Amino acid sequence: MATITKKELIDRIAEQTANKRVVVKRIIQTFLDEIIDELGSGNRLEFRDFGVFESKNRAARVAQNPKTLERVSVPPKRTVKFKVGRLMKQRLQGNSSGSPPQSETQAGSTAGPVQPPTQFGT
Repeated sequence: MATITKKELIDRIAEQTANKRVVVKRIIQTFLDEIIDELGSGNRLEFRDFGVFESKNRAARVAQNPKTLERVSVPPKRTVKFKVGRLMKQRLQGNSSGSPPQSETQAGSTAGPVQPPTQFGT
């Protein structure tokens, strides 16, 4: 699995849109800054079919150091939660066409036997 940097995305978008790299960089950085500002203000960001960003408050808790088994107090903090949208979920599941997969009866498939669901905890 490769790591893609912001610079690489900027280069790709600049090439695809025939815009100058500095213009694309400024737009992307402004977009990211706006996301941070909105989440910092406690707002929810929804991008249809892509996903939803939300800031959540985590309560204070007592944890345990696994090495020393010493109890440690963890203070409350704000974190960001991301819920995957429909198109991204489909793409991640291997359906890149964007349409729902056809059932075996609709497709008229003669593929191999259907695998039974796996049993968890057995």
